[in-house]
Amino acid sequence: MKTVLITGAARGIGAAAAEKFAEAGYQVVINYLHSAEKAEALAARWPGRALAVQADVADPAQVEAMFAAAEQAFGGVDVLVCNAGIAAQQLFTDVTDEEWRRMLDVHLSGAFYCCRRALPHMIHQKWGRILTVSSMWGQVGGSCEVAYSAAKAGLIGLTKALAKEEGPSGVTVNCVAPGVIDTDMMSSFSAEDKAALAEETPLGALGTPKQVADALVFLAGDGASYITGQVLGVNGGLVT
Repeated sequence: MKTVLITGAARGIGAAAAEKFAEAGYQVVINYLHSAEKAEALAARWPGRALAVQADVADPAQVEAMFAAAEQAFGGVDVLVCNAGIAAQQLFTDVTDEEWRRMLDVHLSGAFYCCRRALPHMIHQKWGRILTVSSMWGQVGGSCEVAYSAAKAGLIGLTKALAKEEGPSGVTVNCVAPGVIDTDMMSSFSAEDKAALAEETPLGALGTPKQVADALVFLAGDGASYITGQVLGVNGGLVT
C-alpha cells in the first residue's frame, strides 16, 4: 500500500486530495498548521490508514519531524503533494519584507524542504511521485497578487528542473495549476464577484477542490507513468 503526504491538507484542495487518495487506497498523511480539529476529523474517517500531523512547512525542522512521524506510522512516503499555501491580495508597493518572505517561505521553500526530505526514499526504491500545486497566476501573473504569483511561478520552475534531475531515478515530478477554485480562500469574494469570474471562464463555472484532487490522483497513478515535468491547468479554459 502506497503512502501519500499532502501538505496543507485540512481544508480546500488539500482536504479533497486527502479524501480522493484515501478512496484510491492510499495511506494518507494529512499535514496542517492551524486547523487541528478539521485535520483530526478528516484522519478519523480512515482509521489505521490516515494520520494528521502538524507542521509549518516553512520550518525545515518541523518538516523533518513530520516525515519522521509519517515513516513511523506507514514507512516511507511514496507520493508527495506540495499543496500548502497562503493567499494575499494587495498592491505590490504595500507588500512588506515580512509578507514577501512568508509568501516565498510557505510556497517555495516549503516545497523545497519537503521534496528534499522525501527524495532519498523515492530514489532508493526507484519509484516516486512529487506533485506541486501552483496556480494559473504562476503561469500568467495576477495584478495585486505579485508575491503570490512569484511564489507560484517558482514552484513551476522547481517542478520542471527537478523532473529532469530525478527522471533517471524513476521519480516523476509534475505540477497542477488550478484556476479559480471555490474554496475558503475566496471567502472575501462576493456572490457577484464569483459570478463574474465564472462568466469569464470558458466552461462557465468556478472549479471545485474535487476537480483539482482528481488531477492529482491521476498524476500519482500508473496511468501517468510517462508524464513528468508538466504543468496541468485545471482552470476551465481560463488560461490555455
